[in-house]
Amino acid sequence: MLFRSGHCRSCGAPISVRYPLIEALTGALCVGAVLAHSSVAGIALSVSLILLVVPAALIDLEHRIIPNRITALGVVVALALGLALDPAGEPERLIAGAAAGGFLLLAALAYPGGMGMGDVKLAAMMGLFLGRAVAPAILIALLTGVLLGAAVIARKGAREGRKTAVPFGPFLALGALVAVYAGGPLVQLYINHFVH
Repeated sequence: MLFRSGHCRSCGAPISVRYPLIEALTGALCVGAVLAHSSVAGIALSVSLILLVVPAALIDLEHRIIPNRITALGVVVALALGLALDPAGEPERLIAGAAAGGFLLLAALAYPGGMGMGDVKLAAMMGLFLGRAVAPAILIALLTGVLLGAAVIARKGAREGRKTAVPFGPFLALGALVAVYAGGPLVQLYINHFVH
């Protein structure tokens, strides 16, 4: 892009500055994930998850959909990496995927207009990468979603605010990113304070 003055090589059309910014941010997140994890499995699962949730969030923001090809690819990658690099942790990740997807499925069935099946599939996919760290990821997604919803209602009023469509995928992606870096410590903090 730099060598072509910000224009597409094939058609010559200008390229929006957001694309290199998103690529740079994604690269930085991946570098951070490498630095945050010591095991090959942790690095591989974390980097792969970042490369999946970032485009899923952006597509959901722009088109209000989370493509099945992203979540399906994520499931395959998560299972392949998990079985190859950390087979002992795979049962936990399978349970986490089923629990996260099942939790959002119940929400989608209870309130069909507020949660889509793409969100359900994305949450299940996240569980296959994160294991039990998907719990704080989902909690963060819900809390930030509620806070934004409250801000929208405060700004537009209750009637108009409830009609405003806010995609949930970006909140799930945010939760996943936090879990990549701090999911284990957050789970341990909960266990130390509320389980023992």
